[in-house]
Amino acid sequence: MKKVVPLFLVAIMFSGMLGAGLALKYLARPQTVPETLRVDVDYGDSVKRVAGKLNSAGVLEYPDLWVGYVRLMDLAGKIKAGEYDVKDGDSPLLILDNMIHGRVVQYSVTVVEGWTLKEALVELHSADGLVETLEPGDDVHILKAIGAEGKYQHAEGLIYPETYHYTRGDKDRDVLRRGYTVMQEALDDSWPRRVKGLPLETPYDALILASIIEKETAVDSERRQIAGVFVERLKRGMRLQTDPTVIYGMGDNYKGNIRLKDLRTPTPYNTYTISGLPPTPIALPSKASIDAALDPLLNGKLYFVAKGDGSHAFSRTLAEHNRAVREYQLKRKKNYRSTPE
Repeated sequence: MKKVVPLFLVAIMFSGMLGAGLALKYLARPQTVPETLRVDVDYGDSVKRVAGKLNSAGVLEYPDLWVGYVRLMDLAGKIKAGEYDVKDGDSPLLILDNMIHGRVVQYSVTVVEGWTLKEALVELHSADGLVETLEPGDDVHILKAIGAEGKYQHAEGLIYPETYHYTRGDKDRDVLRRGYTVMQEALDDSWPRRVKGLPLETPYDALILASIIEKETAVDSERRQIAGVFVERLKRGMRLQTDPTVIYGMGDNYKGNIRLKDLRTPTPYNTYTISGLPPTPIALPSKASIDAALDPLLNGKLYFVAKGDGSHAFSRTLAEHNRAVREYQLKRKKNYRSTPE
């Protein structure tokens, strides 16, 4: 015997299905947003509070429908805290999907090749949304924060210069830890491929030399030549006599110019007064400089001098070098510069 469904129940079922269809149609409809809006979802926010924030931002006309759908689909506990951008054309369902998958706003900060760790930390501390936890110069806490405690005594040079992405609320130590990992990977990749006979005993020695190369030239084609000069001098027991090490050793006393007095003042980093490499890197070197330090161009050149166009003149003898100094340094032109355009 067929069961007869009363007309009023049919009407209720039909209206419910129609209502659900309209609700889904609304939730899937692209929203019109004049400009990208940013919405914060805090830890502990209820789904109703999240909907209220979206509504206040002008992107959720019917917040109760959104809340009802989230609860019906049992998705409330899957919404992740963070900052979210709502763009023109985003539907309520797409907004929800972004929040469920944690597609939060990504920020970026760039650590530049040749910067010191102090300069890198200053940049990190000025980055929007990145939490400051470390002080420049506090090597003990920095080494512990990046996981290098016990392996290294100094933090300088250990962070790879790169552009790093983060989300609001991340800490400076999070970025440094990633930078340390990348630098270790770079050393692990390059060290086994070093040429034979280098006066470098450890990957850390290579890092020190690479940092000097990084400070001496911004011309990629010169890196191996610069490395070759330093390696030749190390092999012959000659002092490196490189100005960037003097500047680093001077610290805050450096005011933009090196005087003869500075070259003669001993510091642990003054390679005019010490033999061999300085005790630590003097900057954050690139992979290109690391590779150059481990595969130098050995052609007997022992000297180089800046030409004023960003490149250098290389010499085998002191007499040749002195002539180059007279040509490029003692007769500087008005457009002299130490880095290429």
